[in-house]
Amino acid sequence: MNLKKRISVLIVEDSALMRILLSDILKADSQIELVGAAKNGREGVEKAVLLHPDVIISDMLMPEYDGLYLVTQMMKEMPIPIILLSALSKENELIFDALEKGAFDFLDKPKEDLTQSIKAKNYPLIDLVKVAAKSSVKAIHVKENKHEHSFQGPLNYSAIVVGASTGGPGAIENLIKQLPSNLALPVIIAQHMPESFIESFAKRLDSLTLLKVSVAKSGEEILPGRIYLAPGHANLQLRKNPHGGVITYFTNKKFTEFNNPSIDCLMHSAAKVYGSKMIGVVLTGMGKDGTQGLLEIKKEGGLTLAQDEATSVVFGMPKYAFDTGAAQNLVPIDQMGGYLVSCL
Repeated sequence: MNLKKRISVLIVEDSALMRILLSDILKADSQIELVGAAKNGREGVEKAVLLHPDVIISDMLMPEYDGLYLVTQMMKEMPIPIILLSALSKENELIFDALEKGAFDFLDKPKEDLTQSIKAKNYPLIDLVKVAAKSSVKAIHVKENKHEHSFQGPLNYSAIVVGASTGGPGAIENLIKQLPSNLALPVIIAQHMPESFIESFAKRLDSLTLLKVSVAKSGEEILPGRIYLAPGHANLQLRKNPHGGVITYFTNKKFTEFNNPSIDCLMHSAAKVYGSKMIGVVLTGMGKDGTQGLLEIKKEGGLTLAQDEATSVVFGMPKYAFDTGAAQNLVPIDQMGGYLVSCL
């Protein structure tokens, strides 16, 4: 007899049809138990306090009391991992406000024809619920180190490449705020995120720093003092420009752990371009993406780092990278900026 406790889930969604669809998706896994449903954020808070679910799945936009209200109230009253579902346009930054307030992660809303072929569509809700149930809600609220670090003299490195997944938007925001405004090398980031949100995320990051943040375009020259985000429609690679410098290009080549954007893909190509003159960083996230990339950087003589367990929302990617020897050091996210600057 299996006495293992099932993961209890509360759905907060104003559409009856979507509640049925989500219920069908969750019921496909015997390890998950749906304990209740609510129609808006306020009702969601009331039911959560009553039912104590392990995970909440909530729509972002609902009448009167939305997903942002739910996240804000729950993090005050009873911190529980909250997965948000969004059909918002790419210009809308509400999702990132909710992540900043403490939401665990977000997904594009499932399409209504999904129930016929959940596995075929590879909709990741089940996996995300399981990871959320084991996650550290406290890690979402790690305070950033507000001291702006600075450096003088010649640099030991020519580029920093960062990879992140679940919990990454908050970790990247934290890191970006710590970087000096006179940073004299580029930072290239691959964040696992639906394509439609990456442009919005770049704009948000750009508002948090004096450094210019943008989504990388094909054939673009990588410039010092700039921060580039990999787009979500292809995998980003770097190569040397025959006329000098480093340029970007996209590939449809598939990678084992994750695609569009693949952290391994970006780091592999960066290692070839920068050799021992680069730093690779893997932040919070589920899975193993980034480990092969860090191994390539390490092989070339570069520095490899990963976020520590205490500050990771999901200590999956960093743990695998460190356990395999790909990451040489574990660093708390609130100290990552200072650590990087000290290495330069």
